[in-house]
Amino acid sequence: MSTSNLRARAFDTIVLGGFTAGVLDIADAFIVTTINGGTPTRVLQAIASGMLGREAYQGGAPVAALGLALHFLIACSAAAVFFLISRAFPAVLRHAVVSGMTFGLGVWAVMYYAVLPITFSRPNVLPAWPLLLNQLGIHALGVGLPIALLAWRSARAVYVASFGPMPITTGGSSRKATASLR
Repeated sequence: MSTSNLRARAFDTIVLGGFTAGVLDIADAFIVTTINGGTPTRVLQAIASGMLGREAYQGGAPVAALGLALHFLIACSAAAVFFLISRAFPAVLRHAVVSGMTFGLGVWAVMYYAVLPITFSRPNVLPAWPLLLNQLGIHALGVGLPIALLAWRSARAVYVASFGPMPITTGGSSRKATASLR
């Protein structure tokens, strides 16, 4: 399959990839926060505080709902960026695992070193090693990887629909087999 023929579908990448990444990321945040004595509501209020300031922590359920909506908006925005990258550089889809994990780490870096300092008007200090490793891990495996894999899957479906079954090799042999997603 030619790299130039891979084109992910926008809906699969942005909506499904963004939603999947958002669910995995927020679940991780809820678990880590709960283990450390916090609450999921506090996590969501913290997200909303980027828009509302400190008053977000007094807002209750409506502010938590806003935080959840903002979280998924951010996740879908990250997926949209990956989609645009995949259109400009289709090779990222051929190497979806590596490019997805790298993209997830890039998302973490942009959030940590650009978005959060601008939003809260203060420099960030790296968290303790266990939390840092968790943040890097969830962004690589739970944000970037699912977005890239869903983009890759949709690109394969588009390729098969456009060009027919793809020849693949099986079991290390040189015999050709056909794969079909139909």
